[in-house]
Amino acid sequence: MKQETYNGWTNYATWRINLELFDGMEFDHYPSDDELKELAEDIVLEGCSKDSLAQSYALAFMSDVNWSEIASHVYYIEEKEGV
Repeated sequence: MKQETYNGWTNYATWRINLELFDGMEFDHYPSDDELKELAEDIVLEGCSKDSLAQSYALAFMSDVNWSEIASHVYYIEEKEGV
């Protein structure tokens, strides 16, 4: 079965998280998959009540994100720009 992609990314969740949270963000180091995931969770869940429906939906959406792909993209951009 052919895997569906979204705008060249693994899936919609990966594309959307990269676009909404990391596009244009500069890092002083090359972030790991886990660092990106933790940063995204901090940003997205900032206004959510613990154990709320909104938090549950956000975490479910982010569980589909390919964090390695975003980390590779960030690494590529940083290298390209000479950071």
